[in-house]
Amino acid sequence: MAKPAHVSVKIKETRGNVDRLIRKFIKKTKKEKVVEQAKERRYYKKPSVKKADKRKKAHRARLREQQKRIKAQQRRDRRK
Repeated sequence: MAKPAHVSVKIKETRGNVDRLIRKFIKKTKKEKVVEQAKERRYYKKPSVKKADKRKKAHRARLREQQKRIKAQQRRDRRK
């Protein structure tokens, strides 16, 4: 079970700017993955489906990281 998210933003942090306060709150909820958890728990998923989804997500993350490394290497090669 995931840890409970305690997301709060004080008005002092944003120097009274309400727009900044809202943006900061949204950013913190995204970081804590509050919305994703709510969507995830909306419907029941079989454990096998959860496992497959987790595997797919990890595979996509590995591919993204690999692409980042390749692009960084290409940028370094261009400078030489």
